[in-house]
Amino acid sequence: MSALTTESEQVQWSVETLLELFEVQAAGPDRYTAETGLAGQDGRQVVEGTQVVAQAIVAVANRFQGKSVRSAHGVFARAVMVGPPIELVLDVLNEGRSTATAIVSVLQNGKRCVVVTVLTDVPTDDVIRHHLIRPDVVGPTEANLSEMPMVGRELRLVDVVDVNSPDEVGPPELYAWLHYDPIPERDDLAKALVAYFTGHLGISTTMRAHAGIGTAQAHLTVSTAPMSIFVSFHEPVQWDGWLLYSHESTQAGAGMSYVRGAVHTEDGDLLCSFAQEALIRPLRTSDTSIDAAARF
Repeated sequence: MSALTTESEQVQWSVETLLELFEVQAAGPDRYTAETGLAGQDGRQVVEGTQVVAQAIVAVANRFQGKSVRSAHGVFARAVMVGPPIELVLDVLNEGRSTATAIVSVLQNGKRCVVVTVLTDVPTDDVIRHHLIRPDVVGPTEANLSEMPMVGRELRLVDVVDVNSPDEVGPPELYAWLHYDPIPERDDLAKALVAYFTGHLGISTTMRAHAGIGTAQAHLTVSTAPMSIFVSFHEPVQWDGWLLYSHESTQAGAGMSYVRGAVHTEDGDLLCSFAQEALIRPLRTSDTSIDAAARF
């Protein structure tokens, strides 16, 4: 039985459930549909934007057989809610022998919510080569276990105990070790899984540098929301063991923040680079009439 068709109160989120969510279903020429998840799994009923980006990656990989997804740039214009399915409509800009590009419009209840531009290519041999070296931080066994409930996923943070606390102050950077089980063998699903976590800690990274402000206040006293994400894949995405997600917030102000980051394997291979723009603003008084689970 599919985890997505089981009574929600009997199901706990797992990596296998997440990978099942990433699978899209063909619904006509350049059209796909996908589930959004199980309502009632947590208080937050807004779908993670990177989940939608992951589904767009899988849809475009399905469309451009024989090519590898190289990058995905998603802009989150409207919240996608847990429950109703989404429709992914592909606008193919080009489909050549070496590269192919599609703009994916993501609709829910007939309204366009997210746009994702996905570039694919056929990898070639090196002309030149270098890559960013993995940061010299403690390994996962010495990092602090962080509670992010999901069966098959373990998160450990370097030099941070409670990532949501307004009292833990440090430089605007964050290093997170992540372990998944299972690790998908398919290239598109592996990339989707790597992309999924690129947006989770960006806002916390920005807030870490400012005493008295933390993601524990998000949607209660502070309005926060990821607005865009860019993920660039550098190598065939294969790994075992742990992944290190490095985050650096280079700017915050005027109601927005910018975070750049990278994902390395434990052995030091650079799998991808990413960047996130996010909204961080005072919560409007009128917003308190909206249930916290549905607020930006």
